[in-house]
Amino acid sequence: MNARLMVLPLLVVGACSRATPTPAPAPSPASVTENGVTWHLPYGKPTRPFSPAVQVGNLLFLAGQIGTSASAQGGVVPGGIQAETRQTMENIKDVLEKSGSSLDRVVKCTVFMADMREWDAMNEVYTTFFPRNKPARSALGANGLALGARVEIECIAAVP
Repeated sequence: MNARLMVLPLLVVGACSRATPTPAPAPSPASVTENGVTWHLPYGKPTRPFSPAVQVGNLLFLAGQIGTSASAQGGVVPGGIQAETRQTMENIKDVLEKSGSSLDRVVKCTVFMADMREWDAMNEVYTTFFPRNKPARSALGANGLALGARVEIECIAAVP
């Protein structure tokens, strides 16, 4: 008799949980894979002639990022090299996380600067995003960065 009393509540709970099925998630255009290459599309189909992140094996290659934000209405954030570097690194962090990686898995960065005299000011902000292990890095001066940016940074990261 006790066994029957214990089984009845389990049957009732099981029947109730099956009565409200969880809907399947909607398909996401977050990535496209062909021939072993994955194009991560964290913001939907690209509106520019490049992808934000492309993965081959366990390596993720990020397109160069500049300090744009929605609050700057798609333009570069005001405030000079440090504000731009901070926003650039936040943009990199966002693309990395939406593509399955993170800042602590970045292995290489290339920094393009409109004015190399701003090197120290850029580094003050850049280094705060890599408090422990610093990725390998190259840096060079460049004329004519997109949207008049002071800095552009591209990265390569490992994907778990």
